Amino acid sequence: MAKRRLTKPALFICDIQEKFRPAIWEYSNVIATAQKMIKASSILSIPIYATTQKRDSLGTTCTELALDTGSETQTAAHVDKSAFSMWVPEIKSALPSGPYEVAIVGIESHICVTQTSLDLLAHGHKVYVIADGVSSCNKEEIPIALRRLAREGAVVTTSESFLYECMGDAGIAEFKEVAGLVKESKENTKEALRTLCKI
Repeated sequence: MAKRRLTKPALFICDIQEKFRPAIWEYSNVIATAQKMIKASSILSIPIYATTQKRDSLGTTCTELALDTGSETQTAAHVDKSAFSMWVPEIKSALPSGPYEVAIVGIESHICVTQTSLDLLAHGHKVYVIADGVSSCNKEEIPIALRRLAREGAVVTTSESFLYECMGDAGIAEFKEVAGLVKESKENTKEALRTLCKI
C-alpha cells in the first residue's frame, strides 16, 4: 500500500497581510504560491497555522487566501502577534506533539520567516522554506536570508518539490488531485520561480 513520505507536515503562513501589498517585492507571486499551498494542504489534510503582525496597524490576512472565512479554509490557529517569529505561545499550544515537517510561506524572508525557521529548528522540527513563496521589501534581502537558513539547517526548496516530497508516491489516493493542482498553477509557478528564486 502506498504511503506518504512526510508523515507530519504542517503549513505556516507568515504575515501575508493587506498593508504589505505595495511594499513587498513580487507580493502577487507570494500570494499565488500561498494559494497553491493552501489548496494542496486541503487535499492532503495538512494543518495550517497563520499569523498576522500587529493586525491593527498592518491589516488582516490577504483576502485571496480565504482563511477562516465561513466555508473556506479553516486554520488550526490564526494568531495576531507582535513578536517577529511565528513561534508564539498560541501557535505552540495549537501544534500537537511533533516533530513536524513545517513548510513556510510569507514575509519577510530576512525577519519573520528567518526567526520562525530558527525557532522551529531549535525545537526539533524540520523546516522547509518555500523559496517561491517568501519575499521581502528589498529583493536583495531574499537570497541572503535563504542562504543563511540553508546553513542553519532549513531545507530551502520550492512549492512543487515540497508537495511531491510530502506525497512521496504516485499511488496515494490524493496524487491525481495534487498533480492536477500543480498543472493548473503552472504559469503562476513559473513566474514565481523566475522572480523569487534567484538564490
